Amino acid sequence: MQLYSITTLLLILLNISLYSQDLEDLAFGEDNSLDIATWNIEWFPKNGQTTVEYVLEIIQQLDLDILAIQELDDKDMFDQMLYELNNYTGYYDSYWFAGLAFIYKTNDVEINNLYEIYTTSSYWSAFPRSPMVMDMNFLGENYFIINNHFKCCGDGILDLNDESDEEKRRYNASNFLKEYIDNVLSEENVIVLGDLNDDIAESSQNNVFQMILDDTENYLFVDLDIANGSSSGWSFPSW
Repeated sequence: MQLYSITTLLLILLNISLYSQDLEDLAFGEDNSLDIATWNIEWFPKNGQTTVEYVLEIIQQLDLDILAIQELDDKDMFDQMLYELNNYTGYYDSYWFAGLAFIYKTNDVEINNLYEIYTTSSYWSAFPRSPMVMDMNFLGENYFIINNHFKCCGDGILDLNDESDEEKRRYNASNFLKEYIDNVLSEENVIVLGDLNDDIAESSQNNVFQMILDDTENYLFVDLDIANGSSSGWSFPSW
């Protein structure tokens, strides 16, 4: 069985502090590394054309292979932005509000399939937006990238007896994802990312990801050290 990686923190936030780092000086990854980020873009385009122009600059400077997006609210503006992005294309085909999307390099990423999972009404409580799966190849290796946006809010207390509890809904979503990966993608390279709206460093009794955290043989949270560190290092420090 492959070792799956999961990232839970927002990796990019469109704000002044990002620009204070000087986008032109950003450098990471190598030609043979798969560079991926996840971004809750908050109701794109929140400020219309101004948002589009800023996002265009950020994507071009980051030079990522794949960008997973949450809260895309205007497909026409998204398509307009893609038209202006050199060497990139995108995918957005969700019926859910504030939907999920991918932007990816056309020369480096070979798409085999793009689809949603857990789309039927029995899963809507766990997944207000159905997870979006990208089946792709990079430098001859096959990967499955699963983009998510879990239910927000809650009081930090996991009530396993209350199906309407926000933490219980995220707990169910986490376990459904694990079940899907274990049963369908058990021999594949899998990356789970997105805005999962919870803290992976919480105590076990309230941790909605505990079943995944316990399966260290098969799963790795790539940002666990960040979650265990100071919140000043988080991209959304007021969580």
